[in-house]
Amino acid sequence: MTNEKVEMDKHINDRYKDAINYYWKTSKSNKKWYKLTRSFTVILGSLVTLISSLSSSKLIENTPFGDFFVIGTPVIAACLTIIAGFSQSFQWGSTWQNMVLTAQLLQKEYDRYLVTIPSERDLFNEADILNKFLIKETESFFERMLGVGKSKIEIEKETEHAEQNG
Repeated sequence: MTNEKVEMDKHINDRYKDAINYYWKTSKSNKKWYKLTRSFTVILGSLVTLISSLSSSKLIENTPFGDFFVIGTPVIAACLTIIAGFSQSFQWGSTWQNMVLTAQLLQKEYDRYLVTIPSERDLFNEADILNKFLIKETESFFERMLGVGKSKIEIEKETEHAEQNG
């Protein structure tokens, strides 16, 4: 292989590695936030029920903690609502799942790339495959997160196709 082709091959190889590492790293972050918010939701939901029940009982009524229980219930309920809102907005659970699947699909493509004899690799095609995959995944990510319909790239392609066909 020529020196130029070796450099291009290294570039494609590095892009695959970087993309795979990004998706695994991001999946771990999303997993952490998903588990954290789910745990807080369960714990705070249980505390609201417990404190609400205790604050209405006569056992707590005549203690110095009575006011704490009366104030604590709405404060914890508000925290629960905030955490549930973050969880719903950021969708850490489904994002974690999608990041893992994307990392595995990228690994599959990278394995296909690696088992191809270096002298037989079509590097322009490899770059195109990787770029299209990453663009498609990015578009679908924003579609899932924002509920957006067609992406800017899809609209541009349709416009270009319409202009070419008259």
